[in-house]
Amino acid sequence: MNVRSSSNSSSTIRQLVLASSSPRRQELVASLGLSLPVLILSSDADESTPQNWSPAMIVEQLGLRKARASAELLSSEANKSSLIIGADTIVVLDGKVLGKPSDKNDAIRMLTALEGRQHEVYTGVALIEPATSCELVYHRMTRVTMKQLGEERIRRYVDSGEPLDKAGSYGIQGLGATMVERIDGCYFNVVGLPLSLLSDMLDEFGINVI
Repeated sequence: MNVRSSSNSSSTIRQLVLASSSPRRQELVASLGLSLPVLILSSDADESTPQNWSPAMIVEQLGLRKARASAELLSSEANKSSLIIGADTIVVLDGKVLGKPSDKNDAIRMLTALEGRQHEVYTGVALIEPATSCELVYHRMTRVTMKQLGEERIRRYVDSGEPLDKAGSYGIQGLGATMVERIDGCYFNVVGLPLSLLSDMLDEFGINVI
């Protein structure tokens, strides 16, 4: 899904708003070195989705939903000068979405299912410019192959606490990197924000990363 204005200009954009509390996404946006200030404004957007939605539709719609929810929290004046970034990431194994684990046992279950196999990571990115009602939404998919891990290694990783707030129960930017055999696609997509895609989308609004 993508809807955009016919002419793009950053003349009225004075700040970026990141609709996420994720430290990883915050660090990735900061790594672009943009001259615009970045406001962190997460919301409690509804993340429920119909069972018949494809992984691509899930991440695109949730990214858009998060961006729209943050836009509603801004003052009317701030909305006139803001570009809002929303994102959502999911892990998919055999067509089934793996969310964040409910507890340690759930994390062990997910990692046991993932070990020695290939899965997909989808991230949807949505940009909203409230002043023009322009919305732009895309996604990226990366294939990740896990090593054979074994029960003891999985338990040690879960005991580290790292998997407990991560989709699919692992973080590739942390200790989880040691469990990954290979990736096919964008690494930053697996972290939670594909920078190559984001830079292309920002360009649509007249914001040049390079």
